[in-house]
Amino acid sequence: MQTQAFEEIQKYGKESLDAAVKAFGTQQKGVQAIATEVADYSKKAFEASSAAFEKLAGVKTLDKAIELQSEFAKTSYEAYVAHATKVGELVTELAKEAFKPVEGLINKAKAQ
Repeated sequence: MQTQAFEEIQKYGKESLDAAVKAFGTQQKGVQAIATEVADYSKKAFEASSAAFEKLAGVKTLDKAIELQSEFAKTSYEAYVAHATKVGELVTELAKEAFKPVEGLINKAKAQ
């Protein structure tokens, strides 16, 4: 009786550890994807800002400067919204995927 109980506890401990390791691996991949997205966005935003500054430095009239600045603000906002949406999707996917191994343990515990 005690041996069987010990074996069940040992099996549950191994399953818990396996689920934690899987969840951690998934989290690492998800965080890496988010970091890559943020780095890419930062690089693109910096390049766009530099290009806009160069264009702005070459204008001769105030109207053209305002036009270029407005265009830059619009494209920057659109790029930011797209970036924020993508990061939100990555975070949501990360949470879902990281919880799957733990969810299996929870469902198994409920069934007992």
